[in-house]
Amino acid sequence: MLLTTKFLRPTTDARAVRRDRLSTRLAPGGSKRLNLVIAPAGYGKTTLVSQWCAQSSLHDAWLSLDEHDDDPRRFWQYVLGAFEHAGLPDMPACRKQLTRQDGSDLTPVMTALLNTLERDGGHWCLVLDDYHFVGNADIHRQLAWFLDYLPPGVLITLVSRTEPPLPLARWRVRRWVEDIHPGLLAFSEGECRQFFRDTMGRDISEADASALWRKTEGWVAAMQLSALSGGDRISGDSAAVANIDERQISDYVLTEVLQQQPSRLADFLLQTACCPRLTASLCDTLRGRDDSQEILEELLRQNLFLIPLDTRNEWFRYHDLFRDALVQRLRHTAPARAESLWRQTVTWLLEHGHVQDAIAQIVRQQDWPWLARVLAEHGNNLIHAGFHLPVLDWLEALPAHLVNDSPRLQMVRIWGLFFANRVDSIEPRLVALEDLLDRRVADSHPDAEGALGLHSELALIRSYLARTRNDDKRVSDLTRQVLEEIDHTQIPLKSVTYYGLGLDYYGRGELRKAEEVLRSAVHYGQVERKPSTALSSGGLLAWIQYNRGDTDLALDTCTQVRRWVDQHYSDPSQPRLISCWQNSTLTEIYRERNEPTLAHNHLAPLLEHVTRGTEPGQHVIIQYVRGHLAFSEGRLQEATEALEDALLTGRRRRDHIVFEPPASAALLARCLLAIGMPEKAAACLDDVHDDELTNPLNREQHRISRARVCNALQQPERALDLLAELEASAGRAGHNRHLVQALLVMAEALDLMNRPAEAQNKLEQAIAMARESGFARLLAEESPRVRTLLCDLPALRAPGRWNRDVLAMLRDQEHRARQPQETVPAREAGPSPVPEEALPEPLSQREQEVLALIHQGLANKDIARAMAVAPATVKAHIRNLYGKLGVGRRTEALARARALGLL
Repeated sequence: MLLTTKFLRPTTDARAVRRDRLSTRLAPGGSKRLNLVIAPAGYGKTTLVSQWCAQSSLHDAWLSLDEHDDDPRRFWQYVLGAFEHAGLPDMPACRKQLTRQDGSDLTPVMTALLNTLERDGGHWCLVLDDYHFVGNADIHRQLAWFLDYLPPGVLITLVSRTEPPLPLARWRVRRWVEDIHPGLLAFSEGECRQFFRDTMGRDISEADASALWRKTEGWVAAMQLSALSGGDRISGDSAAVANIDERQISDYVLTEVLQQQPSRLADFLLQTACCPRLTASLCDTLRGRDDSQEILEELLRQNLFLIPLDTRNEWFRYHDLFRDALVQRLRHTAPARAESLWRQTVTWLLEHGHVQDAIAQIVRQQDWPWLARVLAEHGNNLIHAGFHLPVLDWLEALPAHLVNDSPRLQMVRIWGLFFANRVDSIEPRLVALEDLLDRRVADSHPDAEGALGLHSELALIRSYLARTRNDDKRVSDLTRQVLEEIDHTQIPLKSVTYYGLGLDYYGRGELRKAEEVLRSAVHYGQVERKPSTALSSGGLLAWIQYNRGDTDLALDTCTQVRRWVDQHYSDPSQPRLISCWQNSTLTEIYRERNEPTLAHNHLAPLLEHVTRGTEPGQHVIIQYVRGHLAFSEGRLQEATEALEDALLTGRRRRDHIVFEPPASAALLARCLLAIGMPEKAAACLDDVHDDELTNPLNREQHRISRARVCNALQQPERALDLLAELEASAGRAGHNRHLVQALLVMAEALDLMNRPAEAQNKLEQAIAMARESGFARLLAEESPRVRTLLCDLPALRAPGRWNRDVLAMLRDQEHRARQPQETVPAREAGPSPVPEEALPEPLSQREQEVLALIHQGLANKDIARAMAVAPATVKAHIRNLYGKLGVGRRTEALARARALGLL
């Protein structure tokens, strides 16, 4: 007697969320033989497959397995029964064959079933629900043999909480398997809203639905429990997340997951539940064992709410609600043990450099004295790693007396305020701190020596404040004091001091000295583990190198510093640390190389700073780079607006900018010339006097722009006079980019004066230098007359890739120039937005960057070089990208991306 209810496919609820994006993946096609639907309890696996069967044209044979089916004979009895119940003819003969088999070899039975399916010739699907109940190796081996010989048109769908021990790798290579993993099964935000509205009948606001989706991470069982427990509270403007009944979810986890595990795994789950992130070393420390890596990989195979955080299976985390349920269980059954494990976890995190994770745990427990000690020790480095705002929040959470009694914490707060650009509130805090330090020294306080050490740090912060007031003498005196004391202090200050000196030299136009001290700043930033300072110093160094004309060296500088930061400070749980100087330089480099996608990718994160508000010097740089990119792409209105904003901010906030801002007026004049407004361009340049410009690069840009205006006003003699001296000085200084531009403008002036041979000579000089330096875009940015001269230049028609690319770019520029301005499509900076419902999981910024580079046709090694990461990292991004797009190769990824509007 067989239990026929095990053959009944679960009825689909008409109100259930339809998941067409997943049903499409389950459909038969190509050489596929197996659908593998794997996810933890409560992810809607059975509902999905049942929905698909209900709408599919296949004949489906359904079998719901349980713990009693872990016997080969019984298993195949029920498989045969499922097919017979579904209407497959000739099944009595197969059952008769099963009764004849006395031993463990059931090959004749499987052969009979395969032959029956072949004779029938129909399109069948066998669904084995809850296959995780099968642990018998004989059944796995028999099912593998059965699937190897499936006739065409027959499909098997396995629904399981764990990945079965079948030859899946071999089948995947043959493209026999379609994988539906937890990342795909998790509800999207749109599906979450639909679930509450249609399935659960809850009138929930979009804000509440979004909050619940983030909290549950698309785990439908948790969403259902929250809806059932919330009653009428989960509607309107209620705090949806607070309405999740943690007790019900905890009960669900305990009954459906924890109690189903062997004691070895259950103990591991409870012992490691206090960890915000898991790695084998941490788990070994907590357990006093050395087998944690094997257990973590076993949990991953069993899909026990363990989420990998990298591609090497080194770091993981538990689903938040699952982890919370485990923690509650441990605290209820063994509170002292829970406290001890928590303290061990935080100590391990601190000792291994995971300070932010440790602090987050301490804040959750509100252990304020411990937090004060951690911030006193690590706060400075956290600020210089870009976490100044969280540090300020953590200091604000501390009881006031803990901060007021600690000079070190007060200094940390001052640095945090400085990095947050809240300089107006710093001076009174500096005075108060100096008074406290003087009292401690006078009273022979036990920490008097540390108080003396802080005086050098005070001098350093005062030197930065003096720069914002353009008090050069004060800056010089304070910097000299820091340099004299720097080797005798307990606090690592060299990187920050040398970066300040680099800003000083750059502002005064002493570029060689600036480069020298900025190299020292990068070096000491790495020695002192200050990634933010290393990035900013390297970015400013590259900015100088690029604007001087050494593009390859600038790119190499950016790449090396970026690689060091990513190697030592890459954390998947934290945003990527960026520098305004470095991203601006990379935007300029890739714009000049005519690689606009990469230029936009590096500009995009900077635009967020402009929107939220940033330090005025950075604001000017970002708008300047943004305007230059828009100018290069022919979006003249956008370019003009950005440059006018940069120019206005630079004038209004000049006293708060510690360096001479980029020459926005010179670039704005070029935009006005392109629009056809030479008089306005001349007026724009007349507002800036040469004696106001201390930076030689800015002086050269202004003079070249004045010469361009003179040509536009039919004053070529005046243009030649302006550039005659510049040609010599820029050549001596090695400012190759400006020298090429000057030669091009001089060629235009000579052509206007009907001196074609001399004009051609200047053009040939410019072309030779541009080719050697790797310049490209600047040739296409000159006037239409210059572009025409270049297109007719014999030297540019010689064989060679660079020549071909430049000619193609010049012709494209001419084509765009002939279009009315309003028809030039405006392009938003950064990657295209991803439709909310298009993907089961949105692409990360790095994955979008990889997609854009694949679209350009770059090989993996070229993508690695462009992104300044290791080739293995690129491969990991590509695997994640393919998984989210549901593809297996590049051509499929590009086709899918185009269909979704990502390209």
